[in-house]
Amino acid sequence: MGKYRVAVVGGRPAPVTGAKELGIDVVLVHEEGAYDVAVAEHCERIVHAPLTDGQAILDALKPLHDERPFDRVLTTTEPAAESTGFVVDALGLPGVTEATARALKDKSLTRRLLDEHGLSPVRYRVVNSADEIEAFRSETGDRIIVKPVDGVASLHIHLVEGAEDAGKAWQALREAGVPTVIAEEYLDGPVVSVDSFSHEGRHLTIGYSEYRMNDRYVEWEVSTPSRQALPWLAELRELTPKVLDAVGLTEGPSHSEFVLTEQGPRVLESHARLAGSGAPELVRRAFGLDLNRMFLTVPLGIDELPRTPPEPLGGAAVRFFTPEPGTITSIDVPEDVADEVRRVPRGETPHVFLPYLDEFTGAEVAAVIGKSAGETVPPLLTVADCVSGYVIASGRDADDAVAKCEAVNDRIRFSTS
Repeated sequence: MGKYRVAVVGGRPAPVTGAKELGIDVVLVHEEGAYDVAVAEHCERIVHAPLTDGQAILDALKPLHDERPFDRVLTTTEPAAESTGFVVDALGLPGVTEATARALKDKSLTRRLLDEHGLSPVRYRVVNSADEIEAFRSETGDRIIVKPVDGVASLHIHLVEGAEDAGKAWQALREAGVPTVIAEEYLDGPVVSVDSFSHEGRHLTIGYSEYRMNDRYVEWEVSTPSRQALPWLAELRELTPKVLDAVGLTEGPSHSEFVLTEQGPRVLESHARLAGSGAPELVRRAFGLDLNRMFLTVPLGIDELPRTPPEPLGGAAVRFFTPEPGTITSIDVPEDVADEVRRVPRGETPHVFLPYLDEFTGAEVAAVIGKSAGETVPPLLTVADCVSGYVIASGRDADDAVAKCEAVNDRIRFSTS
């Protein structure tokens, strides 16, 4: 029996790997069939419940908590944020509350809280028709963005530049079943992010990354440390903790995205979780701090949260393969293209977004081929469509890491028809 006991709701294996060696007993809550059963070796037990149903999760965990109390109930997956907060509140534990989780998921609530604290001014409005979208656009006098108020993964984001666009956006959002829509002024500038960790209300900014994306705002490359963020780094390190205070976050990892406008950084969105697209591994490679380990060890007091942000040790990048949509006729993978190359077996759907990533920690350059001949490459409409594989690389700096990713991408040839 370990010294500590936690429940982890959903997510991928990396944050609980090695927990037993640290004296942490992990009860994993997940949906049956939605996780890699190999994670069981790192867990005390696995219980099943719908990840978005707080009461169902509480019903599964309460008897275990009564027998031997949990020190924390945690999640690092977006769909389980509010439900996990519900359980945290019900059990009276420290952590991300339901109110904080909701404040981050509901973009209009995030904006309202930022306004109340005098932070990151951005014009916005919840809209209920195409006419209201166009009215807001007319008031701002320029382009606007409309999107789901609780959207994730760059899904259903629409640029509106006139009445015709407003009508098309509203129709598309209705057809997609989006219940609530937010309109925001268009923020012009590069997008960067800051990965942070908090403990007892103190926030440490750690990594800062930048993105390349397509015209649908789908991020197909992440690199760190961000060159674009450097001129604004002091402001970002000052603003990020204020944002986290505004939404009531006191503990755990967070990932905040900003647009670097001419007027300064403006909040795009923030999340009380580890970032996606391999960001924890990029941060580990570039800054030397292991966010996956910290996810468990800092809240429990096993590891101390550093006092100051780390300086970069090098650079890191991940690039998704983006072949032309269609049916794959062939994939050419040179033998020496990377230090390690893995293939997702034909017809298999990985349980995690970046399969095998946890096995590449010792590889400078590694690649995963996510598709096989005869399978389909979807259009890149959301980050979830980045399923053809990826390359991850370490470098002397971010530019070097990006160049290594580009070299691998250029040599791996997907042919589609």
